[in-house]
Amino acid sequence: MPLQTGLTASIELLVADEDTAQSFSTGIVPVLATPRLVALCEEAAVAAIEGALETGSTSVGQRVQFDHLAPTMVGAPVTAEATLEKISGRRLTFTVSASDPRGLIGAGKVTRVVVDVERFLDKAR
Repeated sequence: MPLQTGLTASIELLVADEDTAQSFSTGIVPVLATPRLVALCEEAAVAAIEGALETGSTSVGQRVQFDHLAPTMVGAPVTAEATLEKISGRRLTFTVSASDPRGLIGAGKVTRVVVDVERFLDKAR
């Protein structure tokens, strides 16, 4: 499958204690932590382009613009969706959203950059 706009994926999570603001040390309330929700949306973005990149390439996060709109309690299911909206050279921009049974809980944009794995790891070393 070639890399093209419109690629989409969704990822589901059943919120557990380890997904809460308390566990992430980002608050004292036992609700889904914003960093965990953002990670779920990034996971959906990665899933949307699975199989579309050349062998030896991957994508890495560059930018996240995200609004966490509503709390979600432990035990609730959450679905994150990502759609590849724009390709600009190696830069991929996704529209992301997340919902629970009560409705929309988060939305935004995730930008990822396609890199050669070996060259990227060489830079990291």
